Amino acid sequence: MADLHPTRSPLEVTAAAALFDMDGTLVDSTAVVESLWLRFCREHRVDAGALLAWSHGRRTPDIVHRFLPDAPLPDRQALTSELQRRELEADDGIVEVPGASALLGSLRLPWALVTSAPRELAVRRMAAAGLPVPDVLVPADEVAHGKPAPDGYLRAAERLGVDPRDCVAFEDAEPGVRSALGAGARVVVVGGLDSPVTAGLERVRDLTTLVVRRSSIAP
Repeated sequence: MADLHPTRSPLEVTAAAALFDMDGTLVDSTAVVESLWLRFCREHRVDAGALLAWSHGRRTPDIVHRFLPDAPLPDRQALTSELQRRELEADDGIVEVPGASALLGSLRLPWALVTSAPRELAVRRMAAAGLPVPDVLVPADEVAHGKPAPDGYLRAAERLGVDPRDCVAFEDAEPGVRSALGAGARVVVVGGLDSPVTAGLERVRDLTTLVVRRSSIAP
Protein backbone atom coordinates (compact mmCIF):
# COMPACT_ATOMS: atom_id res chain seq x y z
CA MET A 1 0.00 0.00 0.00
CA ALA A 2 1.19 3.52 -0.74
CA ASP A 3 2.36 5.75 2.07
CA LEU A 4 -0.71 7.95 2.48
CA HIS A 5 1.02 10.12 5.07
CA PRO A 6 4.30 11.11 3.46
CA THR A 7 6.93 13.01 5.38
CA ARG A 8 6.90 16.78 5.40
CA SER A 9 10.32 16.96 3.72
CA PRO A 10 10.20 18.99 0.49
CA LEU A 11 9.71 17.33 -2.87
CA GLU A 12 11.66 19.13 -5.58
CA VAL A 13 10.50 18.63 -9.17
CA THR A 14 12.14 19.92 -12.34
CA ALA A 15 10.15 20.16 -15.57
CA ALA A 16 9.62 22.22 -18.71
CA ALA A 17 6.05 23.03 -17.64
CA ALA A 18 3.64 22.30 -14.80
CA LEU A 19 0.10 21.08 -15.40
CA PHE A 20 -2.40 21.28 -12.55
CA ASP A 21 -5.76 19.72 -11.94
CA MET A 22 -8.05 22.08 -10.00
CA ASP A 23 -10.55 20.50 -7.58
CA GLY A 24 -8.68 18.62 -4.87
CA THR A 25 -5.29 19.69 -6.19
CA LEU A 26 -5.32 23.49 -6.06
CA VAL A 27 -8.83 24.14 -4.77
CA ASP A 28 -10.60 22.44 -1.87
CA SER A 29 -14.23 22.28 -2.99
CA THR A 30 -15.06 18.89 -1.46
CA ALA A 31 -17.92 20.02 0.78
CA VAL A 32 -19.62 22.00 -1.98
CA VAL A 33 -19.27 19.28 -4.60
CA GLU A 34 -20.46 16.47 -2.34
CA SER A 35 -23.47 18.50 -1.18
CA LEU A 36 -24.54 19.16 -4.76
CA TRP A 37 -24.18 15.53 -5.82
CA LEU A 38 -25.95 14.22 -2.72
CA ARG A 39 -28.89 16.45 -3.62
CA PHE A 40 -28.82 15.03 -7.16
CA CYS A 41 -28.82 11.49 -5.75
CA ARG A 42 -31.83 12.20 -3.55
CA GLU A 43 -33.75 13.78 -6.41
CA HIS A 44 -33.08 10.93 -8.84
CA ARG A 45 -32.82 7.94 -6.49
CA VAL A 46 -29.20 7.29 -7.32
CA ASP A 47 -26.86 5.36 -5.00
CA ALA A 48 -24.87 8.16 -3.40
CA GLY A 49 -21.95 5.96 -2.36
CA ALA A 50 -21.50 4.62 -5.85
CA LEU A 51 -21.75 8.05 -7.44
CA LEU A 52 -19.29 9.74 -5.08
CA ALA A 53 -16.81 6.88 -5.48
CA TRP A 54 -16.89 7.12 -9.28
CA SER A 55 -17.41 10.79 -9.96
CA HIS A 56 -14.36 12.51 -8.48
CA GLY A 57 -12.28 14.02 -11.24
CA ARG A 58 -14.87 13.48 -13.98
CA ARG A 59 -17.03 15.86 -16.00
CA THR A 60 -20.63 16.53 -14.99
CA PRO A 61 -22.13 15.30 -18.32
CA ASP A 62 -20.20 12.03 -17.98
CA ILE A 63 -21.49 11.52 -14.43
CA VAL A 64 -25.09 12.19 -15.41
CA HIS A 65 -24.82 9.78 -18.35
CA ARG A 66 -23.26 7.08 -16.13
CA PHE A 67 -25.95 7.19 -13.45
CA LEU A 68 -28.99 8.05 -15.56
CA PRO A 69 -28.20 6.10 -18.73
CA ASP A 70 -31.83 5.49 -19.62
CA ALA A 71 -32.89 9.13 -19.45
CA PRO A 72 -33.50 10.71 -22.87
CA LEU A 73 -30.62 12.84 -24.12
CA PRO A 74 -32.55 16.14 -23.83
CA ASP A 75 -33.34 15.32 -20.19
CA ARG A 76 -29.70 14.53 -19.43
CA GLN A 77 -28.64 17.77 -21.09
CA ALA A 78 -31.16 19.74 -19.05
CA LEU A 79 -30.00 18.06 -15.84
CA THR A 80 -26.39 18.82 -16.68
CA SER A 81 -27.21 22.48 -17.26
CA GLU A 82 -29.09 22.66 -13.97
CA LEU A 83 -26.23 21.03 -12.07
CA GLN A 84 -23.72 23.43 -13.60
CA ARG A 85 -25.96 26.36 -12.64
CA ARG A 86 -26.07 25.13 -9.06
CA GLU A 87 -22.28 24.74 -9.02
CA LEU A 88 -21.79 28.32 -10.20
CA GLU A 89 -23.98 29.58 -7.38
CA ALA A 90 -22.27 27.52 -4.66
CA ASP A 91 -18.83 28.86 -3.86
CA ASP A 92 -19.12 29.44 -0.11
CA GLY A 93 -16.44 27.51 1.75
CA ILE A 94 -14.17 27.03 -1.26
CA VAL A 95 -10.54 27.53 -0.22
CA GLU A 96 -7.11 26.79 -1.58
CA VAL A 97 -5.41 23.49 -0.92
CA PRO A 98 -2.70 24.35 1.63
CA GLY A 99 0.31 25.84 -0.12
CA ALA A 100 -1.40 26.43 -3.49
CA SER A 101 -1.13 30.22 -3.55
CA ALA A 102 2.50 30.25 -2.43
CA LEU A 103 3.44 27.56 -4.94
CA LEU A 104 1.78 29.27 -7.90
CA GLY A 105 3.37 32.56 -6.91
CA SER A 106 6.79 30.94 -6.87
CA LEU A 107 6.60 29.33 -10.31
CA ARG A 108 9.17 30.45 -12.86
CA LEU A 109 8.06 28.09 -15.60
CA PRO A 110 5.02 27.84 -17.87
CA TRP A 111 1.95 26.31 -16.23
CA ALA A 112 -1.59 25.39 -17.14
CA LEU A 113 -4.84 24.34 -15.52
CA VAL A 114 -6.48 21.14 -16.79
CA THR A 115 -9.84 20.59 -15.13
CA SER A 116 -13.04 18.58 -15.37
CA ALA A 117 -14.98 21.76 -14.64
CA PRO A 118 -16.32 23.97 -17.45
CA ARG A 119 -14.47 27.24 -18.04
CA GLU A 120 -16.85 29.58 -16.21
CA LEU A 121 -16.91 27.37 -13.12
CA ALA A 122 -13.12 26.93 -13.14
CA VAL A 123 -12.55 30.67 -13.23
CA ARG A 124 -15.06 31.24 -10.44
CA ARG A 125 -13.63 28.53 -8.17
CA MET A 126 -10.05 29.72 -8.64
CA ALA A 127 -11.19 33.24 -7.74
CA ALA A 128 -13.12 32.00 -4.71
CA ALA A 129 -9.96 30.29 -3.48
CA GLY A 130 -7.88 33.42 -4.14
CA LEU A 131 -5.81 31.78 -6.87
CA PRO A 132 -4.73 33.16 -10.26
CA VAL A 133 -6.06 31.76 -13.52
CA PRO A 134 -3.27 30.96 -15.98
CA ASP A 135 -3.24 32.01 -19.61
CA VAL A 136 -3.58 28.35 -20.57
CA LEU A 137 -6.79 26.90 -19.13
CA VAL A 138 -8.12 23.66 -20.58
CA PRO A 139 -11.63 23.12 -19.16
CA ALA A 140 -13.98 20.18 -19.58
CA ASP A 141 -16.22 21.92 -22.08
CA GLU A 142 -13.37 22.50 -24.54
CA VAL A 143 -12.15 18.93 -25.07
CA ALA A 144 -13.83 16.09 -26.93
CA HIS A 145 -13.13 13.53 -24.22
CA GLY A 146 -12.78 14.25 -20.51
CA LYS A 147 -10.52 12.56 -17.99
CA PRO A 148 -9.39 9.74 -17.92
CA ALA A 149 -8.78 10.37 -21.64
CA PRO A 150 -5.49 12.27 -22.17
CA ASP A 151 -7.03 15.01 -24.35
CA GLY A 152 -6.87 17.82 -21.80
CA TYR A 153 -3.24 17.29 -20.85
CA LEU A 154 -2.16 16.88 -24.44
CA ARG A 155 -3.88 20.14 -25.38
CA ALA A 156 -2.33 21.99 -22.44
CA ALA A 157 1.18 20.86 -23.37
CA GLU A 158 0.59 21.81 -27.00
CA ARG A 159 -0.63 25.28 -26.06
CA LEU A 160 2.39 25.78 -23.81
CA GLY A 161 4.69 24.68 -26.63
CA VAL A 162 6.25 21.78 -24.75
CA ASP A 163 6.42 18.02 -25.14
CA PRO A 164 4.01 16.43 -22.63
CA ARG A 165 6.81 14.05 -21.65
CA ASP A 166 8.72 17.07 -20.34
CA CYS A 167 5.80 18.18 -18.15
CA VAL A 168 4.89 17.37 -14.58
CA ALA A 169 1.20 16.98 -13.77
CA PHE A 170 -0.35 17.29 -10.32
CA GLU A 171 -3.50 15.26 -9.68
CA ASP A 172 -5.59 13.97 -6.78
CA ALA A 173 -8.11 11.69 -8.53
CA GLU A 174 -7.70 8.44 -10.45
CA PRO A 175 -9.28 9.66 -13.72
CA GLY A 176 -6.88 12.60 -13.71
CA VAL A 177 -3.85 10.44 -12.93
CA ARG A 178 -4.76 8.15 -15.81
CA SER A 179 -5.27 11.15 -18.09
CA ALA A 180 -1.87 12.65 -17.30
CA LEU A 181 -0.06 9.32 -17.54
CA GLY A 182 -1.79 8.67 -20.85
CA ALA A 183 -0.44 11.98 -22.13
CA GLY A 184 3.06 10.92 -21.14
CA ALA A 185 3.58 13.38 -18.30
CA ARG A 186 5.36 12.77 -15.03
CA VAL A 187 2.68 12.62 -12.33
CA VAL A 188 2.78 13.72 -8.71
CA VAL A 189 -0.20 12.64 -6.59
CA VAL A 190 -1.58 15.29 -4.25
CA GLY A 191 -3.32 13.86 -1.18
CA GLY A 192 -4.26 10.35 -0.20
CA LEU A 193 -5.35 8.66 -3.44
CA ASP A 194 -4.27 5.02 -3.24
CA SER A 195 -4.97 2.68 -6.15
CA PRO A 196 -2.98 0.45 -8.49
CA VAL A 197 -2.54 3.32 -10.95
CA THR A 198 -0.68 5.38 -8.32
CA ALA A 199 1.81 2.65 -7.44
CA GLY A 200 5.33 4.02 -7.62
CA LEU A 201 4.28 7.61 -8.26
CA GLU A 202 5.65 10.49 -6.23
CA ARG A 203 3.19 12.06 -3.82
CA VAL A 204 2.74 14.97 -1.46
CA ARG A 205 0.20 15.48 1.31
CA ASP A 206 -0.56 18.99 0.11
CA LEU A 207 1.39 21.73 -1.72
CA THR A 208 3.21 23.22 1.26
CA THR A 209 6.29 21.04 0.78
CA LEU A 210 6.46 21.14 -3.01
CA VAL A 211 9.12 22.97 -5.01
CA VAL A 212 8.81 23.12 -8.82
CA ARG A 213 11.79 24.33 -10.83
CA ARG A 214 12.19 25.14 -14.50
CA SER A 215 14.29 22.76 -16.57
CA SER A 216 16.77 23.90 -19.20
CA ILE A 217 14.46 22.66 -21.98
CA ALA A 218 11.55 24.87 -20.96
CA PRO A 219 10.37 27.25 -23.71
